[in-house]
Amino acid sequence: MTSVLRDAKRLVVKVGSGLVTNQGQGLDRAALSRWAEQIAQLRHSGYEVVLVSSGAIAEGMQRLGWKKRPHALHELQAAAAVGQMGLIEVYESCFRKHNLLTSQILLTHEDLADRKRYLNARSTLRTLLALDVVPIINENDTVASDEIRFGDNDTLAALVTNLIEADVLVILTDQAGLYDKDPRKDPAAKLVAEAKAGDPQLESMAGGAGSPIGLGGMRTKVLAAKRAARSGAHTVIASGREDKVLLRLVQGERIGTQIIAESATLAARKQWLADHLQVRGQIVLDAGAVKALRIDGKSLLPIGVHEAAGDFERGEVVSCLDEARREIARGLINYSASETRRILRTPSSEIEAKLGYVDEPELIHRDNLVLL
Repeated sequence: MTSVLRDAKRLVVKVGSGLVTNQGQGLDRAALSRWAEQIAQLRHSGYEVVLVSSGAIAEGMQRLGWKKRPHALHELQAAAAVGQMGLIEVYESCFRKHNLLTSQILLTHEDLADRKRYLNARSTLRTLLALDVVPIINENDTVASDEIRFGDNDTLAALVTNLIEADVLVILTDQAGLYDKDPRKDPAAKLVAEAKAGDPQLESMAGGAGSPIGLGGMRTKVLAAKRAARSGAHTVIASGREDKVLLRLVQGERIGTQIIAESATLAARKQWLADHLQVRGQIVLDAGAVKALRIDGKSLLPIGVHEAAGDFERGEVVSCLDEARREIARGLINYSASETRRILRTPSSEIEAKLGYVDEPELIHRDNLVLL
């Protein structure tokens, strides 16, 4: 099988902190120039490319003379504010050499959790691509709190892939790809050339965190591939140090690890629901309600729910858990947390007797629910 990029037209390319900053030694201008040259060639060949780039905090640390990544949120935000200037300045100059305009987009999860802002972000990105502009995206670390952070740019890249319905997510890292064991510890480790998105074995192969500069280890890349597959996008994890890696991939060469999306593509509204990283509460379903959702394709009724946790309001996103506390779905709930607790185990015909009114017979309507 050839590279999944060969027939792709819209790509999201993510480069990590270690590559952008040469393992924390300051921005690697030569590397950024090489990626700009490759993306320029892709654009001139008709590909649409969005670049998700780490490196702002690492560059800020270097400019501020900090040797270790700080833990205090306000110091991380300060480093991001300083580093973002240098990061975008270098990217802009690199792309300008190829007569390409760039744009800077800084996102938090809050931007994508709100339906209106989600649609605005999608429209803006699509417009920029139509104008032949290369969007450069990073997490808005300057204002993001722990509650609204993506946590790593692998996750952000996957969400952007879903947002613009890209064909392929390319994650460039300092490793050759995904190995069946940790190649830093086991010389017998073998590169996984191809796998299926969502295969539980991939997560066990991926192990833990990566370098001290960035936050994204190989596990976050595997989870990003799983998330990207929800919109039908394949993922390639490859070394960013490979010569002309992007151009060789689109020419059909197999490099790194291909993670294939095999599941049906979620509709746009349900994709938005699935992409919520933070939910406002949890409800626990009995076996009958789980079957009604998974097998019968029905809405969730209050009679099938026996526990509610959290402080959510009507219209907010909640997780649906089975009795083993595994998340099976999430959706927009029709009643607040206090109302939900009052109508647990209640037939829909008795909601009005319990509350004095009835908004909807369902706790979550099927159209506002996505299975996970």
